[in-house]
Amino acid sequence: MSNDLDPLRDKVLLALLPDVPFDGWTRAALKRAGEKAGVDTAQLTMLFPRGPRDVAAWFSDWADQETVAALKEQSLSSLKVRERIALGVRTRLDILLPHREALRRALALFALPMNLPFGAKLLYGTVDTIWRAAGDRSTDFNFYTKRGLLAGVYAATTLYWLDDRSDETQATGEFLQRRLDEVLAIPTLKTRLDRLSNPLRALRNRFSAAG
Repeated sequence: MSNDLDPLRDKVLLALLPDVPFDGWTRAALKRAGEKAGVDTAQLTMLFPRGPRDVAAWFSDWADQETVAALKEQSLSSLKVRERIALGVRTRLDILLPHREALRRALALFALPMNLPFGAKLLYGTVDTIWRAAGDRSTDFNFYTKRGLLAGVYAATTLYWLDDRSDETQATGEFLQRRLDEVLAIPTLKTRLDRLSNPLRALRNRFSAAG
């Protein structure tokens, strides 16, 4: 979806986000956001052909892009890889902090059975972005292992963060470090993958119960 229309997508998204906690990711909310952004119905259809689901997906892409931009301002070369990954996760969550309820509703949307594959694709995009920003250039089996492990850590940390009301979400940072410690401590790759397989299952269970 990335092209020269991205700034316009960003404009609509940012106009929509304040209303999502109240109205959800809906066509009515999207239409109002388009009006605020000066985008007519035909343009909205061109920007987001599948409507609210496309906007929610762009929300994830936007957060990924903002994370990369923020990490470029950091001195990552002095950090260990593990520290870079932790910083990447925390940076993305910090960017999303003003939009926490919008993210909660987006996760609920992508936890629906019909949207799980699409949600998995977005999650992969996020962890791939974080690994690449951390300097990962692997191309072998290790490439997929790293992303699979981080997907589990990121999904669990995000669920914890959604309800974290500690000062500057300090508790989330501690939770993230514990999850990374656990991943590094598991003795075999098979056990790692077994424990962290299908991280979206946690999202589905969480929001199915809430519904």
